Amino acid sequence: MKLTRRTLLQTAAGTAAASTVAGCLDDISSADANLDAGYAAFFTLWDWAEQVSGDAIDFENPVGTGQAGHGWSPSGDLTRDIADAGVFVYFDTPAFSWAQDVAATLESDYDTVVVIDGLEGLDDQLLGWDHETDSNDHGSEDNHSTETHDGHDHENEGDHDTETNDGHDHGEASIDPHVWLDPVLAGEIVETIASGLADADPDNAETYEENAASYTTDLESIDQQFTDLLETADRHVAVFAGHDSFTYLQDRYGFDIHTPVGVSPQEEPSANDISETIELVDSEGIETILYDPFEDPDGAYPLVETILAESDATDAMPITHLSGTLSTWQDEGWGYLEQMEEINIPAFREVLDAQ
Repeated sequence: MKLTRRTLLQTAAGTAAASTVAGCLDDISSADANLDAGYAAFFTLWDWAEQVSGDAIDFENPVGTGQAGHGWSPSGDLTRDIADAGVFVYFDTPAFSWAQDVAATLESDYDTVVVIDGLEGLDDQLLGWDHETDSNDHGSEDNHSTETHDGHDHENEGDHDTETNDGHDHGEASIDPHVWLDPVLAGEIVETIASGLADADPDNAETYEENAASYTTDLESIDQQFTDLLETADRHVAVFAGHDSFTYLQDRYGFDIHTPVGVSPQEEPSANDISETIELVDSEGIETILYDPFEDPDGAYPLVETILAESDATDAMPITHLSGTLSTWQDEGWGYLEQMEEINIPAFREVLDAQ
């Protein structure tokens, strides 16, 4: 999984380079360069770009192992490195504000860089932070973690304008960026990446399209596993000791995840929030709670320990929001599909008591 960025190879001298507008696939013209290196803004996008490009392009993920992609800030001259590589895959949303800034600079200062916004075309399918989900047997009123009127800072998404230079409006501060966790929408993003690469590099267009088609079949398998899981679940509410990242999964498959933390990983839960969570654990007979392995690098997980100590729950299992990866998972060679199948699906099967 270790990648090496290679220098962008230029084609025939004197060919005029066509500029690309950040995030707008219609403006990606036939490549004036032989693309063989690129960057993607966080782990999942990197994995998908690798799956789609195959051997044609080596993609790098600038976010270090063990770090979450959203809220991350680069060091050094990353923009120049990306420009040298020639391709940048990102999400046009303030949760990845550094990537928005890079995309804007690439658009204005570098006229041969291909910039692909994975959210292109998904505006009407993106959820807001205040979106409420419905489950089969547990009311959404208990899932207070998705509300926006509670004073959460929403990962500083308000620090940027609600409209980017390319005119897209899915950069609004109210948009939940965790769209990649929905395997159905993930398939659309993979196809967007493939289309962008095919437009920019028509010589390898067939490769990109075939790889994307194969990968979306795998994503359909993930979707079916979640569907089957919820059909056999005896419980439709889970408790998560981490910041709310899974609204798209809840919305897709009809269950609730309650968290005392809210949407910002920097927020400390109040005593009242923790007390309400413990009451929910006991009233629902929840035996296993979920936690985020990225949120406590020391492995102490004090919130997990508090809930276990003061409730009837007896166990905890990790789930991943897939904006990053851990060294143990990287050593196993686990990408998005593997982490869904080896970590998230087993955890939800356990906590939702699915047979």
